[in-house]
Amino acid sequence: MISAAAFLIILLACLAAPLYAHHVAHVDPLASNIAGTTVVDGRTADLLQQSTDGLGLGVTPLGPTWDPGHYLLGADNQGRDVAARLLYGGRNSLYIGLASAFVCCLLAAVLGIVAGYFGGWIDAVLARLFDVVWAFPVYLLAICLSVVLVSGGLHIGPLHLNAGSLLLPILIIAVIYVPYVARPLRGQVMALRERDFIQASIGSGAGDWRIMRREVLPNVLPTLIVFLPMMTALNMLTESALSFLSVGVQSPDASWGTIINDGLGLLYTRPVVTVAPGLLIALTAVALNVLGDGVRDALDPNARLRGGA
Repeated sequence: MISAAAFLIILLACLAAPLYAHHVAHVDPLASNIAGTTVVDGRTADLLQQSTDGLGLGVTPLGPTWDPGHYLLGADNQGRDVAARLLYGGRNSLYIGLASAFVCCLLAAVLGIVAGYFGGWIDAVLARLFDVVWAFPVYLLAICLSVVLVSGGLHIGPLHLNAGSLLLPILIIAVIYVPYVARPLRGQVMALRERDFIQASIGSGAGDWRIMRREVLPNVLPTLIVFLPMMTALNMLTESALSFLSVGVQSPDASWGTIINDGLGLLYTRPVVTVAPGLLIALTAVALNVLGDGVRDALDPNARLRGGA
């Protein structure tokens, strides 16, 4: 419950990003503001200040003011409000993580149930397809697909996605993780296929699709529910890695990964630009994984008893 509450707080804070940016901080976190100013301790201060290190060349962004109305966490190298940008980036990171987890679990459920129930050549083809995807290192495959699709977009029949569309990273991340969910489901369905209630349904003349919908799916649904928060955390981490490498979320949109990338050059002067999104990624991932463990224990009391033993 604590992990669920922590995740809910982060989610609500990110959803409230427009309210914070427009009504509290009064900034546009996606637009550069190099010549901008703000108020610090009653005095006007430049967002990009002359550097005092070494020869005094270049500029240093404004540091944290701890004032929610005036650049709470300071500015980045483009004069943008780090706190407001952090919330906007969280919206995209969580949106991609949640959406890709739903798509991944949906595709994995369909393929895993079909492969495990029918067996034969259908299972052989799908199992080999899973093996092919599984054979590639996850991040290498994600980077390759992102580089190809981000450069030209995706155009398949009536489906047209521009290079900057958030649906591209959602589809890429969902597809590469399908085997990781489908293979356990396939094994579970193969075991269910031999159970008495399934054999009784077959013997009573029920159709295959009816059995899969009415008998098999309800039995694998708890497994899917457990996978959902865990895959959300994993997909969010993958999205942050891709965005950090500039092959995920594209400008002017932001995500926690792009903010970390923006703050690399400020690591020694304004570390909060990089540390803040990193902490949020870690907290969100831990909350989702603990939530997944709690859901598993709630849906499968035997797992909790085995853990206690």
